[in-house]
Amino acid sequence: MRKERVGFAVCGSFCTHQKVLRALETLTERYETVIPIVSEISAFTDTRFGTSEKLLERLEDLTGRDVLFDIPSVEPIGPKGLLDVLVIAPATGNTIAKLAAGITDSVVTMAAKAHLRNDRPVVIAVSSNDGLSAGARNIAELLVRKNYYFVPFGQDNALQKPTSLVADFGQLLDTVDAALRGEQLQPILLR
Repeated sequence: MRKERVGFAVCGSFCTHQKVLRALETLTERYETVIPIVSEISAFTDTRFGTSEKLLERLEDLTGRDVLFDIPSVEPIGPKGLLDVLVIAPATGNTIAKLAAGITDSVVTMAAKAHLRNDRPVVIAVSSNDGLSAGARNIAELLVRKNYYFVPFGQDNALQKPTSLVADFGQLLDTVDAALRGEQLQPILLR
């Protein structure tokens, strides 16, 4: 088991949560310490994809830790140096836009801000219906910033949702390993 401490933040792209949980399961098999974090919307919203209660239970079962779901619980990540890497999976267009603009008004953006103050990597697993339209500039902004690493991504349904992008969650573990070495996993764009 690797000793680096991983924060794992889940945002509200509910249709990808099952894939994200499978990726988290793989991550917990390699990393001893994984701290679960959820956005406010994920913590309190039931959808056709499942209930928030089941999501929180599954995150706690996989990691063996309580889920952090409010700003006061994630703010100490920075001052206390609690993480070696922060994963945001799925990273919605809304969260990516806030990160690109430096807005820290949510649990996940506060976790990222707090973590980045320690000059450590943030791994982004994009899942956005507008990634190739309104969200493209925000993704581009993070692609050129220090300490941001992307799980390889591509169009998930080019004909029916031509602007939608989604990460290959099967490559999340390899992306985390690369980010901890200061490297972007390549190729970043999937065919």
